Amino acid sequence: MSGKNIEINENIKYEDALKMLEQITEKLEQGDNSLEESLKLFEQGTKLCDVCYKQLENARQKVTEITQK
Repeated sequence: MSGKNIEINENIKYEDALKMLEQITEKLEQGDNSLEESLKLFEQGTKLCDVCYKQLENARQKVTEITQK
């Protein structure tokens, strides 16, 4: 995964978003990126975190609804 801007779709599967986030984390931890590339990766990672959080929150709501029936 390079530092180029990738399109992050809100409908991406949770598992795919998590895998992309892990790849970004590994690349950032290597420490051999330019500042600009690191900032792009960080921005993409933040967006992926938001997508994952929303999906987990939706799943939590569904579980709550199911268990309250």
